[in-house]
Amino acid sequence: MAEIIPAILPEDFDDLEEKLGIVAGRVPYVQIDAEDGTLNNKVSWPYKGDKSSFMRITEEVEGFPFWEDVSFEAHLMIKDPAEEAEDWITAGAERVVVHYEAFEDKDELSRFLSTLKNRFDVGKTYLGVEVGLAVNFDTPIQQILPHVLQADFIQLMSIRETGKQGSQFEPDTFERLRELKETYPDTIVSIDGGVTLEYAEELIEHGADRLVVGSGIFGAEDPEEALFDFLDLVQK
Repeated sequence: MAEIIPAILPEDFDDLEEKLGIVAGRVPYVQIDAEDGTLNNKVSWPYKGDKSSFMRITEEVEGFPFWEDVSFEAHLMIKDPAEEAEDWITAGAERVVVHYEAFEDKDELSRFLSTLKNRFDVGKTYLGVEVGLAVNFDTPIQQILPHVLQADFIQLMSIRETGKQGSQFEPDTFERLRELKETYPDTIVSIDGGVTLEYAEELIEHGADRLVVGSGIFGAEDPEEALFDFLDLVQK
């Protein structure tokens, strides 16, 4: 069964807490989009304004909001994910997603993926953390193939402007998903960007394992009802 992962692009800590409150206890995972403005023009919490609320969490002064009711994955759309990843893990992230495009040196990407995966391998330690590799829509699938098995899952961005919720889904994502699944059929593939109920059903038919949904839930008139609509779809 495919997994629905609500995506939050938090303006600030209060916005994060409010949106987490809508989905906590209803889904196993939520994705936190973290942007520092280097991979796109968007800056989100905790890189926007005062970072003290995040520092209190990493220093274990307080816990992540609703940490007892929902796990989270950190989607790091930032310049130096290798330096920041462990802070997010300390904050409680059970999945960390880094971008292929954030690494100019692909050997460095390989070392990072291997090191983090080996250190936090879910089969080796109670500190189990999944390491995901995100790839922008315009990046050819062939470029990431050498790194697929170094990650626990691949996150295909299905919009052209990464990090902008409300963008239109790109139908060529179906072909990209097919290409990846034909080469690595056992690899977990997550689709992120512009996912509506209509596209969600077709993506699942094409083999998508996880669907990351932002504006499809939080941009709806009734986010809670929208979430249940997505959950009903995957539970058919």
